[in-house]
Amino acid sequence: MLLTGRIPRHVGIIMDGNGRWAELRGLPRIEGHRRGAERSNEIIEVSADLGLKTLTLYAFSIENWQRPSSEVTTLMRLLELYLIKELNRLIKNDIVFKAIGEIWRLPERIQVIIKEAEENTASNKGMTLVAALSYSGRNEILRAAKKALYSGVRPEELTEDVFDSYLDTAGLPPPDLIIRTSGEMRISNFLLWQGAYSELYFTDTLWPDFTKDEFLLAIQDYQRRERRFGAIPVRADAP
Repeated sequence: MLLTGRIPRHVGIIMDGNGRWAELRGLPRIEGHRRGAERSNEIIEVSADLGLKTLTLYAFSIENWQRPSSEVTTLMRLLELYLIKELNRLIKNDIVFKAIGEIWRLPERIQVIIKEAEENTASNKGMTLVAALSYSGRNEILRAAKKALYSGVRPEELTEDVFDSYLDTAGLPPPDLIIRTSGEMRISNFLLWQGAYSELYFTDTLWPDFTKDEFLLAIQDYQRRERRFGAIPVRADAP
């Protein structure tokens, strides 16, 4: 049972541990990624049911391009099949889909599928599901700075709000809570600008084993915290 209190508007998840999950079971690494994709569906569903405004899943980082080409190719194929399969579910559940990152680096067929998914869900009214693909926080900040310069923004005009408008996440709330699975205690270049005041939750659980119940435990943990934002304490469960 959730504590009575505020549900985070935006949760970001670093979905880590798919490969290790498979290796521990003597399975090919890609099987871990398949199981991880299945787990994503459960977490997306419970997030929408809880009333989250935004859920961002860190699916593929820019650094992941450095993995063996065979694994990257298989991951891209899995991503393509997942997007095709899940589009109808997103539409049915009134979820808006948005991709962030260097989408132009993805295979062209995936770019087409992403564009179709964004267009076909744009008028939905429910939760926004953000897929961070070929993404890194530093890269996003650098691209945003270049966009601002090319747009002719003068130094005296550049505020945090103006800079926000050039980020991939423009128009979305900052993440209240960032969750990382697999026991690693770092944020790995994920939403660096947006997560300045995010609460962090780390768990040893590998992503394919991260169930709905553990997700709810993370939300409960968030609700117990006092959020200061550099000022006086504000409990996350305050009305």
